[in-house]
Amino acid sequence: MPTEKRRAGARRRVLKSGAIEFGNEVIACTVRNLSPQGACIEVISPLWFPDRFILAVDGQRWPCRIAWKKQKRWDWAFE
Repeated sequence: MPTEKRRAGARRRVLKSGAIEFGNEVIACTVRNLSPQGACIEVISPLWFPDRFILAVDGQRWPCRIAWKKQKRWDWAFE
């Protein structure tokens, strides 16, 4: 089943700079879509990331947990 059909709410496409924050690390990312329930982000390199972190976009910060990963694109649900 396509991801869009499984989501609780529709996401809107965006192209925004974001930051992944965990521990003392901050890593730049690109936010590809966004909703009140979660986001899809793209990272430059598919390095290891924790299953939970803080996503910072436009002055807002959300605790996230992983929903799925596919190479450089990752889908996150806000907690």
